[in-house]
Amino acid sequence: MGVLRESLYGPTMTATPPKNAGVHVPPPFLYAAAFIIGLLLQRWHPLAITSANETPRLISAALFGALYLGFFASAFTEFRKARTTLIPNHPASALVTTGVYRLTRNPMYVSLVALYICAALILNTWWPCIVLPLLILVIDRAVIGREERYLTAAFPDAYPAYVSHVRRWI
Repeated sequence: MGVLRESLYGPTMTATPPKNAGVHVPPPFLYAAAFIIGLLLQRWHPLAITSANETPRLISAALFGALYLGFFASAFTEFRKARTTLIPNHPASALVTTGVYRLTRNPMYVSLVALYICAALILNTWWPCIVLPLLILVIDRAVIGREERYLTAAFPDAYPAYVSHVRRWI
C-alpha cells in the first residue's frame, strides 16, 4: 500500500464529505498548553523526577528526543513525497501509508508525546507527565477522532483497509 488518491466526490459517496477534519486548534498548541499546565503545577508544588544522579534522566531525555526526531522526520518526509498537507484543517490530497505510517497511523502525535516527555525529563519535573494522559485523551478524541472520520469519508475504500492493519498509536 502506498499513496492513494481518490476523489472527495466519488460515485460511491451519497453525501458531500467534509472539506477537512475540522480540527481548529493546531495539535502542537494542545501539547504546549498541557505542558504549560504541568509547569504551573510544578511552580505550585515542585515534584522533581530525581535529585540524585542526573545522568540516567538526561540519557532518557536524549533517547526521547531522538525518538521524536526519527518519527517526525519520517512522517514529514512521507507527507512531502505524497504532496499532501500536514495541517489537519486543510484537505488531504493523499492517504499516506508508507514509511513510519506502516507502524502507526499517527506518528506525528507519537513524536510529539516523545518530545513532551523529553522536555519534562530535561526540566526534571513529573507534573507534565502526570498531565500527559489527559492530553492524550483529548488528542485521541478531539483530534484523531475527527481526522479519522474525515479520512474515512475522503478515502472510503482505502482508509478502512489501512485502519484494519495499522494501529492508531503504537
